[in-house]
Amino acid sequence: MSNVLDHVEQHCDSLAAPCGAVQLILTPKETDLGGFSVRRLLPTAKRRMVGPWIFFDHMGPAHFPAGSGINVRPHPHIGIATVTYLFDGEILHRDSVGSLQAIRPGDVNLMVAGRGIVHSERERPEVTAVDHRLNGLQLWLALPAEHEETAPAFYHHPGNDIPQVDVDGVTVRVIMGSAYGVTSPVEVFSETLYFEAHLRAGQSLLLPDAPERAVYVASGSLQTEATTLPEWSMTVFAEQSGIRITANTDARIALIGGAPVGDRFIDWNFVSSRRERIAQAREDWRERRFPLVAGDEEEFIPLP
Repeated sequence: MSNVLDHVEQHCDSLAAPCGAVQLILTPKETDLGGFSVRRLLPTAKRRMVGPWIFFDHMGPAHFPAGSGINVRPHPHIGIATVTYLFDGEILHRDSVGSLQAIRPGDVNLMVAGRGIVHSERERPEVTAVDHRLNGLQLWLALPAEHEETAPAFYHHPGNDIPQVDVDGVTVRVIMGSAYGVTSPVEVFSETLYFEAHLRAGQSLLLPDAPERAVYVASGSLQTEATTLPEWSMTVFAEQSGIRITANTDARIALIGGAPVGDRFIDWNFVSSRRERIAQAREDWRERRFPLVAGDEEEFIPLP
C-alpha cells in the first residue's frame, strides 16, 4: 500500500478539554489508490510505534465494480510480522513459503517476514467477477532483535478460533495477546496486545493495562473524560490504570499495544534495528535474490 508517512497530530494542549490519560490523537493521512482509500496512522514523525506495532493502515471501506479490485504485485519484507484483519471482503494471499490463503472477515493472518519473505495480495476471479466491498486493517509488528532473522512463516487462524468475551455488555474479540481473562492462540514474539470491540451508543469499556496502548476508531465516535475520539482517529494513552472509553454512537474500535521492542529503522517495506541490514535487503531485492512467490512468479514491485 501507500508509503506516505506525514500525518496530522493533535496534542493534548491543543484540545479544548483536559486530556488526562490522552497523550496524543493522530488523524490519518488518506491516500486514494484508484477507487479506494488507505488511511495511515503509523508510523508518523511524532509517534513511530505503539508497543511493538510500527505500521497501521485502514483500507476502505471501498466498493469495487465487477472487473476491478485489489491487485498488489509481489513485494518483500524483512524484520516484521504482518497482520491482516478484514471487516468486509476477501483478499487472496500468496507468499514465498508456499502459502495460498483466502483471507476473510474475522480471520487472523500472521505473516512472519523474519530474514525475508515475498508476498502478493490479489483477489480470486470469483470475487472480481461481481461488485464487491473491502474494508479492513493491515498492521506490522516489529520483531524483537532476537527474532528479526527468524525463518519466514505464515499462520492462518479462522475467525471461529479467535476468543470472544462479553465485557459489561460490550463484545470484545482478543486477536493477539491476553485481555479480559482470555488469551488468543495467535503467535506473538514479545508482549503484544490487539483486540477489537463493538460498543453500542452509551456503552463503556474499561481498557486493560499495558505498557503502551492506542485505540483506533474504525467507525463511530467515543469519549474519554472530556476528550472526543473521532472516527478514523488513533488515540495514544498514558501508562495508567482505570482508563474508560464511552461510545457517543455505535462504534467499532481496535486497540493495539504491548511492550516496546526498541528503536527501528524503516525503509519502504523493510524494518530492522540495523541500517546495514536494510541496505542489504534493498540490494537483494534490486538483484532479485529474494525467493519467488509460488504461483505468482512473473510480476513484482520494483524497488522505489
